[in-house]
Amino acid sequence: MNGTDLLAERFEEHRGHLRAVAYRMLGSLSEAEDAVQETWLKLSRSDTDGIRNLGGWLTTVTGRVCLDMLRSRAARREDPLDDTFVPDPVISPLSRIDPEQEVLQADSVGLALLVVLENLEPAERLAFVLHDMFAVPFDDIAPIVERSSAATRQLAGRARRRVQGAAPSSEPDLGKQREVLDAFLAACNAGDFEALVAVLHPDVVLRADSGALVGGAAASKVVRGAKAVAEQAMLFRRFAQDARLALVNGDVGVVNAPEGRPLSVMGVTVAEGRIVALHILADPERLARLGLPGAAG
Repeated sequence: MNGTDLLAERFEEHRGHLRAVAYRMLGSLSEAEDAVQETWLKLSRSDTDGIRNLGGWLTTVTGRVCLDMLRSRAARREDPLDDTFVPDPVISPLSRIDPEQEVLQADSVGLALLVVLENLEPAERLAFVLHDMFAVPFDDIAPIVERSSAATRQLAGRARRRVQGAAPSSEPDLGKQREVLDAFLAACNAGDFEALVAVLHPDVVLRADSGALVGGAAASKVVRGAKAVAEQAMLFRRFAQDARLALVNGDVGVVNAPEGRPLSVMGVTVAEGRIVALHILADPERLARLGLPGAAG
């Protein structure tokens, strides 16, 4: 085995971790893959003799690549990010987790949290993700954002304050999650408005992202409150029979793909026996890129 092959083998040992870092930074699976590939290119062009901690080096390089991508994304965006935006979901069957998804699912970050992260400044997001989610020291993050360690700590603290309370914590028991979601789908199927309201938290938020290809902006929406969300859910009735439960970012969610044609993915946040958030991705272009696995109900 030559030096390049050996380096590639060592890099592959870290790929899953780097993909998890990039996904949390970017909220896009395809962009995360691009960031990891760029990290490999930087490694292959570097003098590796002086790298004592390869995992740490790769993590910080991936962070720097993602920061550049976030800044480029912000520079290209003429308008602020739409409130209806839903990040790419990570989907696995309930019966098993695909080995390639294991690192992404481990210590999963919910769609609700990813939505909050989308509203952070790029440097804030970097500091929060690397330090709070992956325990990277502030001294290692500071050179990436070109600030002092103290200023980097403040960035992470500011991000943490914005995140706390904005992203509801999910019920950790998947069985209890499934019971609530089964009740939700049953109420949809039956057209039972009162049963829907009962399974929804009074302050529930539904965020639907249909992209630009399905009715334009009008098809995407943010709906708040149990009765308003229940009214929207009543419109799902004709789709509920094709719904299949799956793991969506580590929680029980719904994939709607009749005859293998993906129509939507819904991430659900359950807390204290009721649904507190629903995140629906129905953008055909993005769904096609996800390569949805079969969902085991």
